[in-house]
Amino acid sequence: MVLLLCLLVWAGQQVIVSRLGATESLFPLVREYWLPWLVSCWLGAMLYFGYSLFRAHGETLLPGLVMVLTSLINVVLDPLFIFTLDTGLAGAAWATVCAFGAGCVVIFTGLVRRRLIRLPSHAARVRSGLTRLSSFMLPSTLSQLMPPLSAMLATALVAVHGEHAVAAWGLGSRIELLSIVVVLALTMAMPPMIGRLRGSGNIEQIRLLVRTAVTFVLLWQLALAMLLVLVSAPLSDVLISDPTTAALLADYLWRVPPSYGALGVCMILVSACNAMGMPRLALVMSALRLLGCYLPLLWLGSTLDGLNGLLLGAMAGNLLAGLMSWHLYRTWCIRAQSDPGRAAAKAGL
Repeated sequence: MVLLLCLLVWAGQQVIVSRLGATESLFPLVREYWLPWLVSCWLGAMLYFGYSLFRAHGETLLPGLVMVLTSLINVVLDPLFIFTLDTGLAGAAWATVCAFGAGCVVIFTGLVRRRLIRLPSHAARVRSGLTRLSSFMLPSTLSQLMPPLSAMLATALVAVHGEHAVAAWGLGSRIELLSIVVVLALTMAMPPMIGRLRGSGNIEQIRLLVRTAVTFVLLWQLALAMLLVLVSAPLSDVLISDPTTAALLADYLWRVPPSYGALGVCMILVSACNAMGMPRLALVMSALRLLGCYLPLLWLGSTLDGLNGLLLGAMAGNLLAGLMSWHLYRTWCIRAQSDPGRAAAKAGL
């Protein structure tokens, strides 16, 4: 499915980038970069699938080590490909292809050796497995598609303010991804823990785990936000030479990172709801975060006060999404665990 999606994106690349506000002068760069980038997307999806299989069996050490290994390979190969081999923009994507490819070799070799993956014995088992899988996979897939779709729409809103704004927004998004890496680690580590606790019927321990994770994320992201605010100006000058884009990036770092804690809370709760067998509630959280909070406030801020309003809208959208997701978790998820029949029937879950 991921391979099919990558092929569709490759086939419609010019339509996609033009709708996002790019000029024709960028089309050659897109063609050069998107082929290795889409290959890396497919390899990354397979690698993540392998990580999930290991974690589902309670083995977290090897996936963690491979994540570190792929990151190190990427860091080492990036300057080699980009500058030494003079492959330019595409070199960054080819470095990721090599890193993810090496990770896939390690992960899938381990899966085969540990017999954690094998072909099913008969067709009836395949049908039964697909039926059970689809009940969770379809809403979870829609939930996972929300962030990239939102990122595309957000980029289209930013593109109205010019190429400098798009460049600053892109760099800010990369910093955001780096700053929430601990949150991403928790969203991958918590589901196996919650699944085991749920299997043993220890609901109170699940609640304690989620509360602890939420508290940690809020404190951790607040500390990172304060650090980013303090270093916003010098960091912007280091990351980019163009003064206009650097100034816009500094504005981004002043306004958006303080809301990363609320964003992290929403991500944690979506992951927890999926692990507790409530993928539809997780989908509702993701949809409301992006389509009910983030994008509308992004558009409203941009309309009222230009780029400055757009950045404030991004901050307000993340904060509102965090409050909304916590309310939904408290109202439906905890209630469903306390009284599964009544709450699930009322929620349609």
